[in-house]
Amino acid sequence: MTGDLRAAEYLLIDDAPQPVDVSRVSYQYGSLSDGGHCSDLVDCECGSAIEEGCCAAVYDCGPTCGCEGSGCGCCGDHDGWLSRFLVPGDQCFTDFISPMTNPVFFEDPRTLTEARFIYLHHQVPNGALGGNVNVIALQLRAALTENLSIIATKDGFLTSTNPLIDDGWADVSAGLKYNLYKDPSRQRLLSAGFTFEMPVGSTRSLQGNGDGMFDLFLTGGTQFGRNNHWVSASGFLLPTDKSAESSIWFWSNHVDHRIAGTNFYLLGETNWYHYMSSGKAFNTAPIEGGDLFNFGTVGVAGNDIVTGALGVKYKPHSKMELGFAWETPLTERRDVLQNRLTVDCIFRY
Repeated sequence: MTGDLRAAEYLLIDDAPQPVDVSRVSYQYGSLSDGGHCSDLVDCECGSAIEEGCCAAVYDCGPTCGCEGSGCGCCGDHDGWLSRFLVPGDQCFTDFISPMTNPVFFEDPRTLTEARFIYLHHQVPNGALGGNVNVIALQLRAALTENLSIIATKDGFLTSTNPLIDDGWADVSAGLKYNLYKDPSRQRLLSAGFTFEMPVGSTRSLQGNGDGMFDLFLTGGTQFGRNNHWVSASGFLLPTDKSAESSIWFWSNHVDHRIAGTNFYLLGETNWYHYMSSGKAFNTAPIEGGDLFNFGTVGVAGNDIVTGALGVKYKPHSKMELGFAWETPLTERRDVLQNRLTVDCIFRY
């Protein structure tokens, strides 16, 4: 009798449906909308892997788990103590990775709750007196609702061997981001937002100048092909004191490919900076500061600089990313960038 009970218990455990790792669905089936069936992975009958009924059954949750009722693993267990203080980030686009370069202004379109640690090793061209600038920073994002999040995108401490830039603190930027559109079945989304850069940094580090600067931006992303993603963001950097800082229009793009069957991504990025108006504060050389500095240089209106980057990211699960990217200018104009190594590590809730 005891043997029969043990055999029955074994059969029940062995026949239990196995949970699906939603972060792997897109590369197993090509895309979330091209006919991958949950019934191939678990004991449930349904259509595509993002259909409400199937995903609700897989995750043992109700018919609406965020993501406009698509389920899709968006209702994970968040009953811990953190749920008293934080709203979980969007989990309907967990196969995406965040952009790496232009880290202050190239914003991820998703609504996220995360801490992102950043290290930059920035080499200055000899034409700008050479040397290196190293930056250690922490970005914070917190979802306030399903679509609204607060973002803190610039802070940190920098050290420098360039004779014009001394060690010191960076300015601090914070603002809001709102998701305007999302379609989990097609893996597309669009968000808009703004930040305000407060001039509280060290003037000896070429921070703390002017009366602050607004960043007004749009950012969106989509999955395409089997394991690929495109994220694009564009915005205007508008100083409140146009004599102290220059006005800039930027456009940044990110493309990645997830290596099938692994947690590794290959990525490429480009960043375009167009100077719409010049400042009046700096006339030593006709150069500007890109994404880290704004000198308010005389005579830079109309200048353009384009940078390109290649990198790799490791994403062991949907709550963590570790990335490396190497960036260099693609235009003859370099301003203060010879090349840059960016390393980031992200922890999400």
